[in-house]
Amino acid sequence: MPILNVCNLCKTYQAGEAEVKALDNVSFTVEKGEFVSIIGPSGSGKSTLLHILAGIDRPTSGKVYVDGEDIYAKSEKELAYYRRRKAGLIYQFYNLVPTLTVEENITLPCRLDKKKTDKETLDRLLDTLGMKERRSHLPSQLSGGQQQRCAIGRVLFTNPALMLADEPTGNLDSKSAAEVMELLGSANKQYGQTLIMITHNLELAKLADRMLIIKDGKLSEG
Repeated sequence: MPILNVCNLCKTYQAGEAEVKALDNVSFTVEKGEFVSIIGPSGSGKSTLLHILAGIDRPTSGKVYVDGEDIYAKSEKELAYYRRRKAGLIYQFYNLVPTLTVEENITLPCRLDKKKTDKETLDRLLDTLGMKERRSHLPSQLSGGQQQRCAIGRVLFTNPALMLADEPTGNLDSKSAAEVMELLGSANKQYGQTLIMITHNLELAKLADRMLIIKDGKLSEG
């Protein structure tokens, strides 16, 4: 069974009297451990699709199955748990809590669920991220690349079913972007994390096992 199965997904918005179709009958599957990139121009529906996969934005119609479960058949409480623990969303602008340290940001989803922090796992992860010496730093004390590594660490620490990356290098210089892509690639290849990344950068999209193209809300194989 695929880890992700998207069936006939549609999303429409009202823009005044007009109806805008952001997603138009989108269907695809992703296998466990696969790295899939979704590429398309601005306004093509990329972010809308990712937010629906993350449990943030409900579709107008269609189904999203993760690990065989229809995520939008869940209660609001169950869906909130899905967002925290099963769908790890990595944003372009990091979305770290400014008053929390690196360590506190990484472990935040577990602490929200009142789960005990595994210090050994945390230490290994901080080492992998190259952030061991900065575990007590606040986001304002970090570079953009370090903040993004912290945001990726927050996702990896929960070991989610899906890693969902929304233009993860869009706010970084080329050196930091390369480091972040290396880290994401390592999470995918070495740890078997399923990774779905949206981007408008064709070179980054080609790093994936498989590329999907979205245009005017319609999806096709690259």
